[in-house]
Amino acid sequence: MKVTRFTLRASLVTFWILCGLLIIALTYPWIGLSGRLWAKKYWSKILLALCGVRVTQRGTPILQGGVLWVVNHISWLDIFVLNCVRATAFVAKSEIRHWPLIGWLAAGAGTIFIERASRHAVHKVGHAMQAHFAREQAVGLFPEGTTSSGFDLLPFYANLFEPARKAATRIQPVALLYFHQERRSDLAAFVGEQTLLESLWCVLSSSGLSIEIHFLPTLLEAGAESPPPRTVLSRLAREAIAAVVRCV
Repeated sequence: MKVTRFTLRASLVTFWILCGLLIIALTYPWIGLSGRLWAKKYWSKILLALCGVRVTQRGTPILQGGVLWVVNHISWLDIFVLNCVRATAFVAKSEIRHWPLIGWLAAGAGTIFIERASRHAVHKVGHAMQAHFAREQAVGLFPEGTTSSGFDLLPFYANLFEPARKAATRIQPVALLYFHQERRSDLAAFVGEQTLLESLWCVLSSSGLSIEIHFLPTLLEAGAESPPPRTVLSRLAREAIAAVVRCV
């Protein structure tokens, strides 16, 4: 049964990713920013449905104007879960750019890639983030810098809170919780030495996978005149997310 489920879903997901690449290549040049954001949102909704993943939303997301969504990182699914709520430009490690199909799709969809080995990486990414805020867009940040099992949080890196702080853009913590058969689970966690193919097998061969997305109170409101230091914003965001991740 698992093999049959995986084969069917993998075929549909591959087809849908190829459709996404065609949408980017053929329509993005002329549908404008609002059209691209709409396409990204609804394409992501269909992708998760094809993966057999159900998403439940808690709290009130910021759907208008610039915002930095600070999110705990568990799986490659995280990006599409946020995009289902609002089309978001994510800061992601540059290695993703080289993943087959998914990397090409991420690049075409406007992902902000960070070269972690470069001394000037944070500066370049900061400028890209501020450009998105200036266009009143949402930017997604995984401040742990890597994925975890989802039951706890790794330390947060504070550097990339600075672009939102400088732009006086709202910062909203977001907590992701993964469930399998209605119980908290790390089944879909993309961690350790696991390959992308192994992760795809875990997700696409399983039934009853669901994700709760919790939008928490904002830490920084738009136009704040004296925002706290980035280290304080990072700590507050981590505490808010940890309160959800650890208590459920």
